[in-house]
Amino acid sequence: NIKLISKIKRAVKRNKGFITFLFLMFFFRGAVADWYTIPSGSMQPTIEIGDRIIVDKTAYDLNFPFTDISLFRTNEPKRGEIIVFDSQAANIRLIKRVVGIPGDIISMKNEKLVINGKALKYSELTREYSNTALLLNEDLAGLEHLVKYDQTREPTLANFGEVTVPDDHYLVLGDNRRNSTDSRVYGFIPRKELIGKANTVALSFNYDNYYLPKENRFWIDLYDEIE
Repeated sequence: NIKLISKIKRAVKRNKGFITFLFLMFFFRGAVADWYTIPSGSMQPTIEIGDRIIVDKTAYDLNFPFTDISLFRTNEPKRGEIIVFDSQAANIRLIKRVVGIPGDIISMKNEKLVINGKALKYSELTREYSNTALLLNEDLAGLEHLVKYDQTREPTLANFGEVTVPDDHYLVLGDNRRNSTDSRVYGFIPRKELIGKANTVALSFNYDNYYLPKENRFWIDLYDEIE
């Protein structure tokens, strides 16, 4: 036992730098930033299947590393931001766009949002996404982004009456409006479930082509203005 302890001490001493690097890396991923793999198309066209998303875990809270214990709040989610959260209702980690913050009164009619009595502006894009999908530009509180309407799916979640977002809760939707299970199904998202803010597509892998990286999906800012 004494010899074993002595060997361990020597090994730790020889690899002190590497061990420190590993500790800092795990600390960084546990408390500061991490990445999230996109398994579904609910956020298309903004986020594609196979994307690796960089998530800022300090955007809204500074948590004790490797826990969901918030030491203090750093900011609050805003309309248009894309958040990653552990949904207790869905029993899964999800990524969606915030469309309603505490106090907002929101409704949807024929797949178009009305926030605090003001109908959002939508404009159809001339560029084609696919033969079976319609792309619209949605102006969400000054933040323009694309929403997709799959023409092969029935708009079963196209309408809901006025709801008021409670304190410390958020209403979220997927950008792929006919193919997203979101607040229209699971209800409001409690703030305590937030993990962080999605900022960037680091890279993306093509599952249909031997998981090779996609050439056009590298280091994409998720909040770039629509051209």
